[in-house]
Formats: sequence, C-alpha cells, structure tokens
Amino acid sequence: MRQLQNLWEKDTLRVIGLMSGTSADGMDAALTEITGFGPSTRVKTLAFVSLPYDREVREIILRLASGQAGGSREMCLFSFLMGQLSLEACLAVCEKAGVAPETVDLVGSHGQTLWHIPVAEAYGGRQVRGTLQLGEPSLICEKFGCPVVSDFRVRDMAAGGQGAPLVPYVEYLLYRKDSQTVGLQNIGGIGNLTVLPRGGAPEDTFAFDTGPGNMVMDQIVERVTQGRLRYDENGAMAAQGQYSERLLSWLLQDPYLKKAPPKSTGREYYGKEYVDALMARARQEGLSDADTLATACRFTAECIRVAIEEHSASRPDYLVIGGGGSRNPTLMRDIRRVLSIPVLVNEDLGFDSEAKEAVAFAVLANECVHGSANNMPSVTGAAHPVVMGKISI
Repeated sequence: MRQLQNLWEKDTLRVIGLMSGTSADGMDAALTEITGFGPSTRVKTLAFVSLPYDREVREIILRLASGQAGGSREMCLFSFLMGQLSLEACLAVCEKAGVAPETVDLVGSHGQTLWHIPVAEAYGGRQVRGTLQLGEPSLICEKFGCPVVSDFRVRDMAAGGQGAPLVPYVEYLLYRKDSQTVGLQNIGGIGNLTVLPRGGAPEDTFAFDTGPGNMVMDQIVERVTQGRLRYDENGAMAAQGQYSERLLSWLLQDPYLKKAPPKSTGREYYGKEYVDALMARARQEGLSDADTLATACRFTAECIRVAIEEHSASRPDYLVIGGGGSRNPTLMRDIRRVLSIPVLVNEDLGFDSEAKEAVAFAVLANECVHGSANNMPSVTGAAHPVVMGKISI
C-alpha cells in the first residue's frame, strides 16, 4: 500500500504503457510522463519502441488465438513468455530514453488477447461471457520494483460491458474539442472508431470496432508469399492490383457490419476461417493475388465508411487515423476516396500514430492507481463506470 501512497504524493509519474495487439506482430512500449488524472490528465511521450516477435513466438500466438489449441500447461508457459517479452520491451524503451528502470513509477500492461467472447455462450450449464489476455505482470514488478496494472478488460465485462474498446476513454481525455466533433479511427489488427461530439461529456462519446483493420490483409500477404512476408509494406502489393466490385460486394454482406453498437470483434471472427472463405471466393472470381489484396484493403476502408454513415449518431468534422494502418499509403488513399470528410493522421495533431495504444494503457494504469473510473459505459455497454485493472505490487 505504501507504494501506491508514494504515487499519490507525486505530481507527475513516469509510466510505461505496453500493448500487444491482434496483429500479433510485436510488443509496443511507450514511456510517458503523466501529470494529474481524470479530466486534468496531461501526457508527454518520452520514447516509444516496437519489438517484433520472432517467427516462433508469432506462430504460438496465432495458434493459441485460433481457439483450437493449447491446454493448461501451454497457457501457463505462454503467460510467462509474454511476461518476459513485456519486461524486455520495458527495458528497451527505458534504454532508448536514457532512463534508469528504477525511476519508473508505474507500468500498464495490456497483455496478449487470446480469445474474446462479448456475447454469452452456453458453457457448463450456464450462459457465460469472457475475455482472456495473458502476460504475467509479476516479472515486471520483480525487475522494476514498481506497481504494474494489467488485465483491464475483465472488470468492464463483470459490469455487463463488452470489455472493449478501452482506448476511447483516453481519447476523450486527450483529443476532445469544444467546437468540433472529432472522429478517431485506430487501425491495428482490428479497426476501432471513436466519435467525440463537440463539447460533449464522457457519456456522449461513442465507439466500437469497425471490423478488420490490418488483420485480413496481413493474413492474405502471409499466404500468398508462403510466409516470406508478414504484411504489405507501404501497401506496395495492394497498389499493384485493382479491387473487385463483385468480391467487395460479397464482403460487405458481412453480418458484423450491420450489427448496431456496442459491438467488438477480433481474431476469433476475422481469423483463419474467414480468410479461407475470402480466398476461396477470390479464386472463384479468378482474381490475382494483388487484386485480392487490393479488395481486402478497400474493404477495410469501406468498413470505416459504413461505421460512420450507418452507425455514428454524430458525423465527425474530420477523422484522425492512428495505428499501423496509418503507415499504409494504399489504405490511406482508399479511406480518403470513400469518405467525404477530411482525413488526417495523428502526426498532424502532434501525436505518434504507432505509440497511441501503448500510451493509452499508460494512461489507463494511471487512472486505475488513482481510483478513477476508466471505462466508458456509453461505449462498452457496461451498467456503470468501474475502475479497470488489477494491481500487482
């Protein structure tokens, strides 16, 4: 308890945020300085690193995230493996910033999502929902000697929410405007839209997962290159193709797109079986690999359009793109073609697109240790605000 009291007595905390997303491409770490909490929060990013997973680790993640593999022994080992990788990312970001690990006050660790069940299923004679993120936080505690906040999503689910998306709370703190309605689209493995109505209160914010971000495109690239490439660097391969109206029309029949928020999704929906069906349909249409990828790229853009046009109560004055997808010129071109509002990237506002989610978990951890509710019921569907995160000391 004394460690928490020490944090409460400081005006500014040095906090690391960790994120490993649905793309399963690496561990992101952001070293921040955070002043205050709640609406008074101010954040400065000192350094950011993204440590790519080697092939063996990535294959383990994708296999376990398929829902068809893994037992108690493997889950035990995997949790500690992710804990080790989380620790390595913390050390790497400190080294990049020239900061001693013992000067870090707090770490917020998202862990690796292996499965997410926001809608109850029959199990053990009950209707059960759940979510599973693994990455043992005690390994960081032991090395850094500071509190670590982890396992954020489960508390929101216990309150009836979907446990996702979580970043909108931080977006409200950092991006809201009194005179404009702001749209924020993160494109990681999954796409997430947040809309902050002009001058709105936290409960006016709405957000939801738009559908696939990079996930489907990445899987196509891995297949057509026989594993040689993990993703389409700079959208070069998709730029060589032409999207298929017929395949795109088929993709847009996706029931998830028609579902009203609150809603969230992940690899359990847009994983191997989904891409199997997409590739089979592309073969029926006689499409080249480049045309198939170009269509998947356009589909991600169209998912964003559908989200804004059909499910957004307030139309954004502009849309800010963050996440790895913002680095894909072909995807950015498609988004600008399908939307009729200005499309920016985080860098236009002085933020780092790739660091955004890692920074968010630093902020969520800071809220947790101050006892400040850090979910958004209007977004997740929870019955009331809760303090998300489990504190390891």
